[in-house]
Amino acid sequence: MQRLKDILLVSGFDVKVTRDSDTSIHDKGIEGIAAQKSSDMDNRLKIFNSEDNAVCISIHQNQFTDPVYSGAQMFYSDEQRGSEDLARAVQKRFATLLQPDNNREIKECGKELFLCYYSKNPTIMAECGFLSNPGEAALLDTEEYQEKTALTIFSGLCDYLAER
Repeated sequence: MQRLKDILLVSGFDVKVTRDSDTSIHDKGIEGIAAQKSSDMDNRLKIFNSEDNAVCISIHQNQFTDPVYSGAQMFYSDEQRGSEDLARAVQKRFATLLQPDNNREIKECGKELFLCYYSKNPTIMAECGFLSNPGEAALLDTEEYQEKTALTIFSGLCDYLAER
């Protein structure tokens, strides 16, 4: 999410992006989809763990079989101290600033969310909305809503850092 990166940089944060498109960062020479996926995840985890005092936010869009579901939801692992607090702060900002009807609760994940679980820093996966919901998908596709989403995540991050 380029907008969030720009906001963080202007605010003085050191930002590292694992990838800014749906392109694998697997090691060269790796063949086979499973091996490439594993290499990609390992390489992204190396970036997550490259700094000792980092906060990691993995940004995604949700998808579900029933198009009725909507709203942002944060996932975290209890393996890293601070991840739950970060998830709570960002989720709260979505509910107060952008999605007043969003009553989703943060959710603990396990090893199935590799980056959240194995990161050594506070980490969340931010599901910013449902692509399977036509109304929300249309919003997520607009520059204005992307800007609001970026500012919402930034605001939650600032709340989290202020409490540390």
